[in-house]
Amino acid sequence: MSTPVTTSRFAAAAPPRPAFEAPAEADTMLALKVRLHQQLLDTMNLGAIETMAHDQFVREVGELVRSLMARDPVPLNHREKTQLVDDILDEVLGLGPLEPLLKDPTISDILVNTHQQVVVERRGRLEPTAVRFKDERHLQRIVNKIVSAVGRRVHEAQPLVDARLPDGSRVNVAIPPVAVDGTLVSIRKFSRTPLGTRQMIESGSLSPAMARVLEAAVRGRLNLVVSGGTGSGKTTLLNALSAAIDPRERIVTIEDAAELQLQQPHVARLETRPPNIEGRGEITQRDLVRNALRMRPDRIILGEVRAGEAFDMLQAMNTGHDGSMSSVHANTPRDALARLEQMVGMAGIDMPPRAVRAQIASAVDLVVQVERMVDGGRRVVSVQEVTGIEGDIITIQEIFLFRRRTTGADGRVVGEFLASGIRPRFCADLAARGVPLGEDLFTPGTPS
Repeated sequence: MSTPVTTSRFAAAAPPRPAFEAPAEADTMLALKVRLHQQLLDTMNLGAIETMAHDQFVREVGELVRSLMARDPVPLNHREKTQLVDDILDEVLGLGPLEPLLKDPTISDILVNTHQQVVVERRGRLEPTAVRFKDERHLQRIVNKIVSAVGRRVHEAQPLVDARLPDGSRVNVAIPPVAVDGTLVSIRKFSRTPLGTRQMIESGSLSPAMARVLEAAVRGRLNLVVSGGTGSGKTTLLNALSAAIDPRERIVTIEDAAELQLQQPHVARLETRPPNIEGRGEITQRDLVRNALRMRPDRIILGEVRAGEAFDMLQAMNTGHDGSMSSVHANTPRDALARLEQMVGMAGIDMPPRAVRAQIASAVDLVVQVERMVDGGRRVVSVQEVTGIEGDIITIQEIFLFRRRTTGADGRVVGEFLASGIRPRFCADLAARGVPLGEDLFTPGTPS
């Protein structure tokens, strides 16, 4: 039997909140939503959310909102009333004005530039929206709801924070004083159904031949590094390739903010922890990599190498954890290897440069370069095999590439995926592991 919202179970102990000042005519609906939301909070005890069924709570809150609207002098039609109820439920149970954007499957990024402007990315292009917040206080309340859900805090002493939403979407927040004009929020959304290589082929992100070789490399337990710039699709590619991992293998994932969406049954997910307000309790990626080695992993997937954990990751790749994968920020495969060398140096271990390069050449088998192009499309632009070390130089050879021809009048990049004609050295190793690759995949000069 449902409990009406007017009973003591919902009775508020808090004193009445001060009313907002009368808004300008253009802001009437936004001000009405905020006013009704505050009246709702004054009437309810939010602790009842945890003791009531979700559907019952939604139904009774909806009835209460409608009764509050009946007392408000602002005239509304049926459609506006329905939308207002949905918006207030989003404020109570979700992330307020951001909730419709999070539900829109065509949006990949949500960028909040202070409370006055929200921009989204659709199909690689930025678009303005009519969404906005009442004021800075309204935006900061939504921010606090996001970061507190993952046990983090944001305040003047710690104005930068990375967090994630329950669906795995990545959130970055910057508040004053580092954000000069007001709070900034960046949300990188992730599809509830992760993209596979088939969808990436259909969208033009990579070719069928590339997909077959990369999937074979994963099944054959080659160590792989995905390289690219910010927003180029590194995590998306890691997710897609991870589908080729044998479901009988145990995988440990290590990330700053948990983003990977692996579908295998034996996945242990680890996430870093920032220091508390006293500067204690920090758990770094390097700590997690070393701990992962004690968790009996078949593979370790490091979401992104940023610092000294590169050394421990290379050690793991060289000591029985074949098939491990990671990503790194770099503009070319050669730059990716150079960055790995620099990050090994950040571990504080005194090793001669040639010894570090020998470790890299021994550990990494493939470097896959992804790029976000001017038309917003993400493409695999190069697949290169690490073949060894000669003198002081790590040797690599390109197997596949994307050759850009021109840019159309509509801004679309025109090009083609090609095989370089080089048959990679790892083909014999893959064949011995029961993952053969046909010669036709590497025919030179033809579309791959």
